[in-house]
Amino acid sequence: MKLNKPKYSLFKNGMYALEGFVDITKNESSFKLQLLGFFVFSIVAWNLPISFGYASILFLSLFIPVMAEVINSSIERTVDLVTTEYHILAKKAKDAGATFVLLSIIVTALIWGSTLLVAFEVV
Repeated sequence: MKLNKPKYSLFKNGMYALEGFVDITKNESSFKLQLLGFFVFSIVAWNLPISFGYASILFLSLFIPVMAEVINSSIERTVDLVTTEYHILAKKAKDAGATFVLLSIIVTALIWGSTLLVAFEVV
């Protein structure tokens, strides 16, 4: 059985990733919102009066929801490929993906909260 998998090439794989990024940016409004949040909070993180280490933690944590949204979009697209009709398992798969995004945002908020508490010596 031959899989739908092209021959490995670092350049080709990088291009596939770039194509995926462009496609998801064009077609997924939730991803656009995640990117907007990423850029806004990146500016906030780098402009706070805190050390480079704390700002780096805040900045790097912003990738978590963006990555979760990519995974969620992948799940949704796969489900849509399999069926266009309503099915409870399709709904559950999509809901699980949405839960992953929600949890990633909660974790990022906790990282920000705890980092800022330490950075501003509140605790």
